[in-house]
Amino acid sequence: MSDRTYELHVAGCTRSLPILNISDKLAIAAFIMLGDVELVESCARELSRKIPPETEIFMTAEAKGIPLAAELARQQGMKWYITARKSIKAYMEHPITVEDESITTAGKQILCLMDTDIERIKGKNVLLVDDVISTGGSMKALRSLAEKAGGKVVGEAAVLAEGNAADRTDIIYLEQLPLFEATQG
Repeated sequence: MSDRTYELHVAGCTRSLPILNISDKLAIAAFIMLGDVELVESCARELSRKIPPETEIFMTAEAKGIPLAAELARQQGMKWYITARKSIKAYMEHPITVEDESITTAGKQILCLMDTDIERIKGKNVLLVDDVISTGGSMKALRSLAEKAGGKVVGEAAVLAEGNAADRTDIIYLEQLPLFEATQG
């Protein structure tokens, strides 16, 4: 367990986030929504008030954005949301892929959609959703994948904008999350 923490207040919830080194110079406050029902429901409710009205479907990347996208879809009365997978599964017919690079994942990875998800996106207004937007690498890959599938991206939304992402005017988010200097030793 980290000896440093950051107290986050978002959507009426307070969480103490461990601050963890991700390099010898940089540390982040680890924001994990997975399993936190109260946090997911509250953040989805607040984000729902900010989403573009033309949104027809939500799309997220595996795995941390899944509960948020699911709850947003539920609250908006949508039947589906789309999850871009990080590997091609045996049940995927005619998948499409793009490369992704994220601040919290070592190296490059792929994001892919299967044929049924491609059909659900084609011609639709897609809102990209994630837990945190930091460098924008994951959102860039999601945008590319949605467009490759024939969707029109109408925005990018997250619970938190980390570091310089909070200065962006083209994203929707609830709170800013600072970056930290790494501790030595």
